[in-house]
Amino acid sequence: MGKYILALDEGTTSARAILFDRNGCIVDMVQREFPQIYPHPGWVEQDPMEIYASQYGVMMELIAKRSLTAADIHAIGITNQRETAIIWDKATGIPVYNAIVWQCRRTAPMCEEIKAEGLTDEIRRKTGLLIDAYFSATKIAWILDNVEGVRERAERGELCFGTVDTWLLWRLTDGAVHATDVSNASRTMLYDINRCDWDDELLARFGIPRSMMPKVEMSSHIYGYHTLNGTPIPISGIAGDQQAALFGQRCTHPGESKNTYGTGCFLLMHTGNTPRFSDNGLLTTMAATLDGQAPQYALEGSVFVGGAVIQWLRDALGLIRDAEDSEYFASKVSDTGGAYLVPAFTGLGAPHWDMYARGTLVGMTRATGRNQIVRAALESIAYQTNDILALMHEETGIPITTLNVDGGASANNLLMQMQADFSELTVRRPAVRESTALGAAYLAGLSTGFWTNEDLEKTAETDRIFTPELSDDARNAALSGWRRALRAVKAWSSFDETEEG
Repeated sequence: MGKYILALDEGTTSARAILFDRNGCIVDMVQREFPQIYPHPGWVEQDPMEIYASQYGVMMELIAKRSLTAADIHAIGITNQRETAIIWDKATGIPVYNAIVWQCRRTAPMCEEIKAEGLTDEIRRKTGLLIDAYFSATKIAWILDNVEGVRERAERGELCFGTVDTWLLWRLTDGAVHATDVSNASRTMLYDINRCDWDDELLARFGIPRSMMPKVEMSSHIYGYHTLNGTPIPISGIAGDQQAALFGQRCTHPGESKNTYGTGCFLLMHTGNTPRFSDNGLLTTMAATLDGQAPQYALEGSVFVGGAVIQWLRDALGLIRDAEDSEYFASKVSDTGGAYLVPAFTGLGAPHWDMYARGTLVGMTRATGRNQIVRAALESIAYQTNDILALMHEETGIPITTLNVDGGASANNLLMQMQADFSELTVRRPAVRESTALGAAYLAGLSTGFWTNEDLEKTAETDRIFTPELSDDARNAALSGWRRALRAVKAWSSFDETEEG
């Protein structure tokens, strides 16, 4: 039995290989960025061969760096940027077009057409998703419709579709395995999360042959083998990045939640083996699921501007030199003096859903300076997260007592204390903050006997716990001010000059 689990973490801008030991601790890692392609405004692409080359490259670099043999690696787990669509020739392995990245908005008009057909409720009921260019279905349809000869090849059964996990798996197994896991399948807008199968009606609506679609397996499952120097290593765990982080945080029971503080924030709450559907824009998605286990589900909400507001303070306003400075300046004052920043730079997401909202700073006085603005920026991250937490509780009735956190901004102690205070719950920051890669490693190790569920509970070490310190009056006043700031933003976005006066 090998000593390590190797996690391949293929993100939006970089590929990483991370080695975990039996205690769930990071032994070493290697990271490499890969190019982004922007053919037109709003279009985002990547070269699938670059994706694979960078991921394979960091894997081999890590193996060489640690002088590992195949016998040292017990299993491989994969986690990936979700929704990104790749189509390739199943005989040659050559992609027919660049990967269309989850951020790409080229298919927004197609989504409007689908909404006009009255399919919103059907798609939400079947897939748990909103109709949006974010998801894979319209990206696949665009490639089939716009790349010469591709539709004919697809209908002849010559092509494979996959999200990034499927592409990596196919390449790592030398084309032997065309599969994905339930968490990634549930982000395509083509997968019925109630029946756990591709939906033939949706495939027909988007004009996608079923023969292109990968087989769907549970997240902790031996998919196939990668041969290293003649020795096969099982690839035995796959999950989309946010579901992998949920599992890595050991959120496997109803109400257990995690928030990843990155450029945006991704908040997921486990809902058990029952899908919970939202009336206010939260997504219902498949959570990472073990072989032999009933399908697991989660609710997901996103904050569009999380850590990006700290980057804005640094790059656009010049108020700080490094992201780490935000905690220093914000802690120099005890409050914002009544100022609120709503960072709706690209609109407001759940539960507000105002695409025309724009960033607004309200409540300023002559006393408002750098420290107050920096503090208001940090508070805005916690307020937005609290809005989603409150909505999840309201729609499910499931109490949330602890929020597990990861991502770059989770290192900010002041922000984590704000989150505990505004949300009136315990915030737990784990010792290993690479929750996404750790989740993929856990899934790979469970299916091969490297770990048991009992083992994982022992490895889940905590770095720090934050508990609420604000009085009820202070908390209520702060949240009331935030709601007032939101009303000001919405008034701006709905203002009509023709009605002035």
